[in-house]
Parts: sequence; structure tokens; C-alpha cells
Amino acid sequence: MHDKNNPDPLIPKSIDFSVDDHPCSYLPHKRMRMNYKQVEVVSKTFATAVAQRGWRRFGKNFIYPVCFGCTECKSMRINVAKYKYSKSQRKTINRNEDTRIVIQEPSITKEYLELYNKYHSYKAKRDGWHHQDIGIQEYYENYVGGAHDFGKELLYYIDDKLVCVDLIDILDDGVNSIYCYYDPDYPRFSLGTYSLLYEIKLAENLGLDWVYLGYWIDGFKAFEYKQNFQPMEILEGYPRVFEKPEWKPWVPIK
Repeated sequence: MHDKNNPDPLIPKSIDFSVDDHPCSYLPHKRMRMNYKQVEVVSKTFATAVAQRGWRRFGKNFIYPVCFGCTECKSMRINVAKYKYSKSQRKTINRNEDTRIVIQEPSITKEYLELYNKYHSYKAKRDGWHHQDIGIQEYYENYVGGAHDFGKELLYYIDDKLVCVDLIDILDDGVNSIYCYYDPDYPRFSLGTYSLLYEIKLAENLGLDWVYLGYWIDGFKAFEYKQNFQPMEILEGYPRVFEKPEWKPWVPIK
């Protein structure tokens, strides 16, 4: 969607603000500060430009961290053209041969909320995540509003049961991973891994170069799965839209 009253798609009308000095979601004993650009009408051109610079989209908000004295959050993207599937990833794809996938505009149902809360309750018990059930308004603001014509949801069904919801943006140069949640009662299907593998295949089919994968923090357990998707590039910092991002090849140290 493009704002006809604003001729420059890289400078959308926005409300800019910061939320600062609250506990970091990733690193204990750290404080975090996030910059927000809240945009009502935004073009795919802008969404692509800020994804290239490491910004994340949740609803109508485009955000990036500016934490005092800390630069641990890096941005990552997968090189689609050079991607090589591992043996275990091919097994995951084969196990999901009968998994049905639907692509549509983001929406919200009672089934989504139940699955979302079930997933987060499981993560709270297994990995110590902070969990509080999400409601309709919060889910809408984070995952439905602000999608415009480039935001999509991928719905995964096993035996006609919804088992995974993967929210993405389809941009000019890649697929941007927004958020994924799945039913923990289906561990055999490795749904988190499979959803990302499908994003890679979707980007390839659409002739796109990248899958933007969000943050990497060295030593943070919840992000360790990302190192299994190679080749990868990493970005230091969060350039503004008129600054050139400098992505560099990244290989994990094992």
C-alpha cells in the first residue's frame, strides 16, 4: 500500500518514539531500549529497505534496539540461491510430505489464540520463557494490523488440524520471518524447522534472494537453531534507510 499524499516511499508518515530501560528479553542483568516507528500506511519499498537494515516489524511498528553499552543483537539473513539442505532437513521435509499449507492474509480466530497460548505455555515450562496468555486485541496489534499487501500467514495442517502458524512478509528481495508458533504435541514433524525450510523454498520459487531471520545473540539458547541454516549473512548495527547496510558472511564457531 502506498500513501498517495507522500511521494517518497522511504519516508512514510510515522509516530517515532522509544521505550527504554526495561529488562532485556534475552540477556539477564541487561536493560534494553527499543526505537519504534509506528506507520499507518507503508509501502513494500519501505518495508524492504528497513528489513535490509535489520529492523523488525510487529503490527504497525518497525523496531530496532539501541541499548546503552550493548550491541549483542545482530541481524541475520539466509542466502537462498546458495542454500544447501542438510540430510536431517531433507528428512524433515519428507516427514511433512502430507502436511497441508495454506497462504493467506493474516487473520485471527479462537483456534489461533489457543494454539499460540499452548505453544508459549510449553516454552515457559521447558525453556523458562515468560508467559501470559495473549488476547484478541494484543494478537491483532502484533500480527494482523499493519500487514498491508505484503504480510502473509502460512497455516500448516496435519490431518486437517491446525498445527502451526508462520507469519511472514513477502518483500521485494526476500521473505521476512515475523513470528512462528506451533503445536508441541507434534514433535516428530519438527514444525519450527519445517516452517523455515518452507520459507526458503517459497523465496526460491518467487525468485527472491534472502530470508530475513531476525536476531542472533551469541550464546543465547533460543537462537541456536539458526546456525543450522547456511550460508548466512550477519549485519552489525541498524542503519537508517539512507545508510548502506554492510552484511557479511557468517559461519558459526562450533
